[in-house]
Amino acid sequence: MPQTHHTKVLIIGAGPAGYTAAIYAARASLNPIVVQGMQPGGQLTITTDVENYPGFADIIQGPWLMEQMAEQAKKVGTVMIQDYISKVDFKQRPFTAWGDSGDVYTADSIVIATGAQARWLGLESEKEFQGFGVSGCATCDGFFFKGKEVAVIGGGNSALEEALYLTHHASKVTLIHRRDSFRAEKILQQRVMSNPKIHILWNKRVTDIMGKTTPHKEVTGLRLEDTTNGQGAELLVHGVFVAIGHDPATKVFQGHLTMDESGYILTKPDSTATNVPGVFAAGDVRDKVFRQAVTAAGMGCMAALEAEKYLAVNETKTSQAA
Repeated sequence: MPQTHHTKVLIIGAGPAGYTAAIYAARASLNPIVVQGMQPGGQLTITTDVENYPGFADIIQGPWLMEQMAEQAKKVGTVMIQDYISKVDFKQRPFTAWGDSGDVYTADSIVIATGAQARWLGLESEKEFQGFGVSGCATCDGFFFKGKEVAVIGGGNSALEEALYLTHHASKVTLIHRRDSFRAEKILQQRVMSNPKIHILWNKRVTDIMGKTTPHKEVTGLRLEDTTNGQGAELLVHGVFVAIGHDPATKVFQGHLTMDESGYILTKPDSTATNVPGVFAAGDVRDKVFRQAVTAAGMGCMAALEAEKYLAVNETKTSQAA
């Protein structure tokens, strides 16, 4: 039987941003509800070793970190609901959101923390070795390839930035692009082409990721195809970084909030506030630059504090009007 849930703060999404927002909102006695979406924990649930989250001297597992954040949020009073928001109405308060379950959610404020997903090549072998040599984030995983040879796939700003970053760790970086010229900014192209550690393969696409599963799972190389003549080749590498872009999970909010041309939600400077008063956006849904768990968590904290302030001001206005 469909139910209606009301809360002072509805948090849509359950990654580092959503869980942190929930912790701060619950501690402010706002009784938040988190609608967890299709992938509770976000991208960290497919990240194995996490070595750069502050507070942990030893390597931790991404899914474990998300479980701990969720438990902390629940412990201080957050209600977690497994549902997926498929429709929203931000035209009037209380705001309304509809779930795939049939449940309706009304809220005095909303924090959007639905995140973004890396675009992948769509290969079965890519899925098999994700977290075991295949990555979508150089700043997250580059350290694990110190002194090793790696490949970066892509030709835009992200790919070239990833390649340049990886030169601080890898012994050699091969940049693979399916065309004969980059789409990236000229200054990035100049930096890449002048870096002795970066080797560029033009007009190539990846057809398969090679690897082994014993004694442990790891990438060993790539199978390539020339896009001009179909000729095949192999490239031996230890790591593969797919940098063909990210897609923010904002489709349901289109037409309701101001976004950039890529679909990232725009917020006010030094704030998580969107163009709709009372609606806030935190994490990768509005950040296409850093995309780190710790920055997402920081924005989740900001969103909860801003929501608390927004509610306090509007409750005061309501009581004065009455």
